[in-house]
Amino acid sequence: MNHPVQKNTLYVGGLAEEVNEAILHSAFIPFGDIKDVKTPLDQATQKHRSFGFVTFLEREDAAAAMDNMDGAELYGRVLTVNYAFPERIKGGEQGWAAQPIWADADTWFERQQQEEEMQRLQAEHQAAMRTAEELHRKKLAEEREGEKEEETEKSDPMAAAEAEVLKQSN
Repeated sequence: MNHPVQKNTLYVGGLAEEVNEAILHSAFIPFGDIKDVKTPLDQATQKHRSFGFVTFLEREDAAAAMDNMDGAELYGRVLTVNYAFPERIKGGEQGWAAQPIWADADTWFERQQQEEEMQRLQAEHQAAMRTAEELHRKKLAEEREGEKEEETEKSDPMAAAEAEVLKQSN
């Protein structure tokens, strides 16, 4: 899947336990002005999860930091530094973190109605195609019957005379 990349926010992976936001800030400040530093915490241990995010004010500064710090060592651990993907909240279309469970019910119902309408239209289209196909087959069959009658009239002069008499009497 293609996610848009935030060119001024860097993902920094492989952080040692001792590294905090202040140390991370100090390690990246030589490359330019920093807007924000985050180290997400593990809810169970209340320690960072060995990665963080550094957001620079300028894209060029972020690029320079990534070029210089990817593969560098900090507190005995080798860092992985890449552009960060935007934050995504888990659950539903808008996420469930700060929403009641019924928050996206309206959009769900709309999607369901649209899906049902599409299925109905597809069924109608298929039925129309089948009807058109049947009519086409009948027309071809009638044309073949007409051709057979003409052939028998041409090959049998007596049958042609009888057909002529029947046409005149009707």
